[in-house]
Amino acid sequence: MYIPIKTMQQINIMQEGGKISSEALKTAVEAVKPGISLKELDSISEDYIVTHGGKPSFKTVDDYRYATCINVNDGIVHGIPNSYRLKEGDLVSIDLGVLYKGLHTDVSWTVEVVAPGKTAKEEKFLDAGKKALDSAIKNCVLGNRVGNISNTIQTVIEKAGYTVSLDLVGHGVGADLHEDPYVPGYGRKKDGPILKEGMVLAIEVIYQKGKPKIKTDADGWTLKTADGSLSGLFESTVAITKDDPLILAQYC
Repeated sequence: MYIPIKTMQQINIMQEGGKISSEALKTAVEAVKPGISLKELDSISEDYIVTHGGKPSFKTVDDYRYATCINVNDGIVHGIPNSYRLKEGDLVSIDLGVLYKGLHTDVSWTVEVVAPGKTAKEEKFLDAGKKALDSAIKNCVLGNRVGNISNTIQTVIEKAGYTVSLDLVGHGVGADLHEDPYVPGYGRKKDGPILKEGMVLAIEVIYQKGKPKIKTDADGWTLKTADGSLSGLFESTVAITKDDPLILAQYC
């Protein structure tokens, strides 16, 4: 396994690109409302990325033509932003990446579609994902192992009464959108590669209310829960430094 180590100069560039990722995601999430289509959310994201000097990372993936992956309800990852219009009560996950000066950053967030004056119904479920991501990032410190991150995600999600994905994982990120090491959402604390200064990881909390078995939708891209249960996705890009974890891209 070859794990790329970034220089401080590269990390600074990724931090600049991460600002574009973060704001593009924020802009798209703030546009979520009943009646908006997934295509429209994708266009909002791409417009922000391009006008701020970045390129959509996902368009560097062979045969993929969109700036985002957008998943609804039982969709977990790789959802194609199609003409579906969001309805009140839907859970929508927006996942995007930005290529900036040759380096990628990757972010995701899940929200519930709530009409004005109405109350959210899935706060407990979504709060579990947010808490797991925050706790995982705190474990992105020098000398820990990837397993410390993985075990933290699993512990928080299972304690809340949900299950983590056993097939889908976080990953290293940099010159390539997906690099070693993989960062599962489950495992033992002392397993996996040691975290070293200059490693950059896309930490992903991928979980569901039901069982972790997945299936591929008819579009050939979208992965869904096999039992139709609701799914959540939360992701930030984080650099390992000699001090505290350095968040390069996040929903803010």
